[in-house]
Amino acid sequence: MDKRVEDIVIVGGGTAGWMTAAFFSKLLKSGVRIRLIESDEIATIGVGEATIPAIKHYNAALELDENEFLARTQGTFKLGIEFVDWAKLGDFYIHGFGRIGQDLGILKCYQYWLKMRARGLVPGLEHYSINTVAPRQSKFMRSVPEMKQSPLGDIANAFHFDARLYALFLRAYAEARGVTRTEGKIVGIELRAGDGYIDALRMEGGERIPGDLFFDCSGIRGLLIEQALHTGFESWNHWLPCDRAVAVPCESVDPLLPYTRATAHKAGWQWRIPLQHRIGNGYVYSSQYISDDEATAVLLARLDGKASGPPRYIKFLPGKRRKLWNKNCVAVGLSSGFLEPLESTSIHLIQTVIVRLARFFPSCGFNPIDVEEFNRRSDFEYERIRDFIILHYKATERNDSPFWDYCRSMEIPDTLRVKIDLFRSHGRIFRDNEELFAEESWLQVMLGQGIIPEDYDPMVDQYPDEEVMRYLNDIQAVIEKCVAVMPLHKDYIAQQCAAGRG
Repeated sequence: MDKRVEDIVIVGGGTAGWMTAAFFSKLLKSGVRIRLIESDEIATIGVGEATIPAIKHYNAALELDENEFLARTQGTFKLGIEFVDWAKLGDFYIHGFGRIGQDLGILKCYQYWLKMRARGLVPGLEHYSINTVAPRQSKFMRSVPEMKQSPLGDIANAFHFDARLYALFLRAYAEARGVTRTEGKIVGIELRAGDGYIDALRMEGGERIPGDLFFDCSGIRGLLIEQALHTGFESWNHWLPCDRAVAVPCESVDPLLPYTRATAHKAGWQWRIPLQHRIGNGYVYSSQYISDDEATAVLLARLDGKASGPPRYIKFLPGKRRKLWNKNCVAVGLSSGFLEPLESTSIHLIQTVIVRLARFFPSCGFNPIDVEEFNRRSDFEYERIRDFIILHYKATERNDSPFWDYCRSMEIPDTLRVKIDLFRSHGRIFRDNEELFAEESWLQVMLGQGIIPEDYDPMVDQYPDEEVMRYLNDIQAVIEKCVAVMPLHKDYIAQQCAAGRG
């Protein structure tokens, strides 16, 4: 195929489809037609969605008004994720976004903390980040860029929002910029005889829709990438045994928490995502260790408010397509693979595929070198996020169920084993090739899951103990003072972005 891309066809709506349509409708000013095909008869996942801070870059690229976006999607703010009962029953910790303390010399704050922790002189690491102190008091405010020397100038946040409302919000954005929406079901896919590229789609009503570049946003079934192109799938079920989820919304309760919660159960874990109008809940579990009915009963018994809808069930296989870009088709969202939303990466994986494709956007034809590099980078990203999720299951002392016995004793990827071994030795963490999760993320989860370094970086000893203690105490005191002046999350939303304002 050697012609310029003039017709982009997106198969599937939902979050993946409309994020793709909105982004390219903004990016491609002229000369390219964008059409999205979806059917109202085909349900989308559409649950409450939790995100990570990178989504702010996507929204900024679209020049969205943040308050309007939150009001239109019943959105709330998010400072991190609380993990309950993961390392062992009764344990809990917050994986907060952003920085921990302030660097001293060439080392990060946590190395000095590790030394003093071993001597029993300091409280938990969560006392040294505004993103982990503020959530415990249900407080939130946006970062104040002018206060560069204050923790108030360094607050990292993401969002919770209703995924269905977000898709509708982006649909209006995309259609206003020329995207054509076609309602209907696809009944046939025409492949070119010479090279097997997708040539056109045939609709139930008889219409034939040709295209140059196709985005498969059809969900887990992978209508184009798998059913038509037979790309193949790499299963990670042996490392990530959960393969089912049941979701139920419930009524809101006070306080309005500025974080997602993930609570480990005997055969998986439960999510809690607070929105303005309700709480999104779900139980991600392994069908090998618990039935659908049992999982539903566990979830319903652990809701904070009255259930406000019937249970919805999702089947999935953890893993990824062997290629996210195959011929003239790019898989986005669940059609590209599935990693459970334990670290809120679902929206991020949509975003990065879209942005990566923009950086490799074809000119005339599809250069195999570009396609290969796109796929290599996509594989790396998926694999490192996979490792981070596996860490939560592997590093545990739980022995109260066969599920946790399996997770605790399973073999893990070499890439994860090396990271754990390096950290266990001297608390060292290295971020490879722009992988998603930074040192602070790996640090908080490893410590939270009970992996304690045997020693600290010897460079810490270049500073006298008295100076180190003053440094750590000052960080803690400043953060406490900053959090004291922050408003409650609920009040901040009422002032800035309450639903109905947008």
